[in-house]
Amino acid sequence: MGVWLSHLNPGGNEAGASATGRAARRPLVLVFIAAAMPLALFAGWVVFLNAQQQRRDSQAAAVETLDSVVSRLASEIGLQLEIAETIAASATLDKPNLDAFYREAARVNEARPLWQTIQLVDPDGNQVLDVTRPLGDEMRATTDRENFEQILKTRKPAIGGVGPRGRVTGKRVVAVRAPVERDGRLKFVLTVALVPDAISQILQSAGAPAGWVGFVVDAKGNIVARTAGEQSELGQSASETVRQAIAGAPEGSYVKTTSSGDQVDSIYKLIPGTSGWSVHFGIPTQELNGPVQRSAIFLAGGGILSFLLALTLAWYTIRDISLRRREQEAQAALALSASEERRRLTIDAAELGVFSWDFRTREALVSPRAREMLQVHGSASDGDTILGFDRMLNGIDPADRQRFETSLLSCRSGNVAVVDFRTVPPRSRWLRASGRLSRLDDKNLDVVYGVILDIDETKRAELERQQLLRRLSEAEENERRRIARELHDQIGQTVTGLLLGLKNLEQFLGASSKRKLGLEKLNWLQGLAREIGRDIHQVASDLRPTALDDLGLYKALEAFCAEISRRFGISVDFQSLGRKERLGQDIEIAVYRAVQEAVNNVVKHARARNVSVVIDRRTAELRIVVEDDGSGFDLQEFLLGDSRHSKLGLSVMEERLTLLGGSLAIESETGHGTSLFMRIPVPAEEMGYVPDPDHVD
Repeated sequence: MGVWLSHLNPGGNEAGASATGRAARRPLVLVFIAAAMPLALFAGWVVFLNAQQQRRDSQAAAVETLDSVVSRLASEIGLQLEIAETIAASATLDKPNLDAFYREAARVNEARPLWQTIQLVDPDGNQVLDVTRPLGDEMRATTDRENFEQILKTRKPAIGGVGPRGRVTGKRVVAVRAPVERDGRLKFVLTVALVPDAISQILQSAGAPAGWVGFVVDAKGNIVARTAGEQSELGQSASETVRQAIAGAPEGSYVKTTSSGDQVDSIYKLIPGTSGWSVHFGIPTQELNGPVQRSAIFLAGGGILSFLLALTLAWYTIRDISLRRREQEAQAALALSASEERRRLTIDAAELGVFSWDFRTREALVSPRAREMLQVHGSASDGDTILGFDRMLNGIDPADRQRFETSLLSCRSGNVAVVDFRTVPPRSRWLRASGRLSRLDDKNLDVVYGVILDIDETKRAELERQQLLRRLSEAEENERRRIARELHDQIGQTVTGLLLGLKNLEQFLGASSKRKLGLEKLNWLQGLAREIGRDIHQVASDLRPTALDDLGLYKALEAFCAEISRRFGISVDFQSLGRKERLGQDIEIAVYRAVQEAVNNVVKHARARNVSVVIDRRTAELRIVVEDDGSGFDLQEFLLGDSRHSKLGLSVMEERLTLLGGSLAIESETGHGTSLFMRIPVPAEEMGYVPDPDHVD
């Protein structure tokens, strides 16, 4: 059969062999592509680096040429100034002998082809002598007054700027001036009119490559010499870009655009000793950047080639990855389905309601169990239902709705919201909602995910416990009040009667020899009775201080602190901050007992010398701080210890504060004292509290 098929399709075996060969060659092609990508990029990068190096070399050559021209021009100008100064020192000007000086200056001027003339100018700026004109001929006022005034002020030789065209010669000259001083007086100013050709020769012999443009600018910003276009540019004002560069720094670079629209990178430097002359060299930007641009194109071509090779490699790779990804997605979908099923079983077993709330759209996705808890009816489907958040709030008691929404909104700042609330009557139940932003999507800050737990039985038990504790606390205070009243009214009166009876016994003592001994015994009994009376009064005061009912919390604590200082010799400093209106009876009793317990613990255990009690009344809360400088204790060891008796006082304090919605915090360190921080919220209705007359002793 195989032979018969091979005869029917003689090219079948060859096609299969060809396919096998292509499959065998594919890894080699992939390896070649992977190797060609970095080679193409590397070659382009090397060409680019070479072009950049060439640009830096051109810039370095320009700087070197600039330095050479500046040095030569500084030397040439310095030489001209020295010659002018030498002529100014001629002996013929001592008297002065203008005829002799005229002949001497004329010979010097003829010997220097770059000098157009030599002039003498008096301090008023009027020409006295000009070697190109007959002596005694009518002279003109000197030009370039700015440079002339500089000579008068500094008495030093200086070079001026390029002047206007002469009316006779039609040439522009540069004035080189030197002062003529005799006996400390300025008699004349020697002026040498220098033709700018010398400066042009130095520029043109600098060896700058073809296409570079060099020019010299005087202190006024006018062009003195150029390597190209000198006749048309000489004496013209330089561009604003050049002027700004010179004004900004003594040397540097700038970019300007020529009148023909070409961009030029220029460097410049001031010539020393010229009071502001500068040399500039401009290099066509295209000449500098041309190699870099060509190499960048080559680099981009290599990048494109590498990109195409990468696409080819990626295409082969993606085919394999896509197959594997489809398999992984199928496995992930199966695992997700199983995880979702386990999640639903767990939620159903725990009887939890699940919801999510989108802050932006104010829509909530609510599970059937959550709808049942909130007594909100959704669609007929058994699955999750999208409800308006306001409709979800309709299942919450109106008194708790604002607190519920505010707690969930706090999740935006990264908090975990936990809030207890009641459903609407008549079937009101206590529920607890916990929510937070999704950890799987840190960018989505508009959706909070939460669960709802039925805590009705636990909450009602807690409320009953708090009510019981509150009743016990009230019963304790009533019993304290009753016992204090009994001690004060009955036993106190009995002790008072005993004192009066002992006083009356004095008259029954006769005048016998034992009268003195009897009086001593009687006085001792009276002192003992008075001490018993004071102890009874102190016990009654500790049980229920009358100042707490009569004068309020602040006066009662002030009296208590003073009494502790008197009895035990400890300095107790009491301070009250903020408003001092009366508070509710529950708050005043709780605060007084908490401070009393804290100070008594200091007296018993702390071995302190100073105690500070501070009460700070805020707008909606009361803050109490009790600090001492005693021995302190290790807080961790204390909390983990087995001594229940030592914790009883703090437990009672914390229990009293918790009944009022307050809190207690402790800070302590061995050898550094102890600090207790208590906070109690003060409801608005407590602001104007007036004590009940029935509770006043």
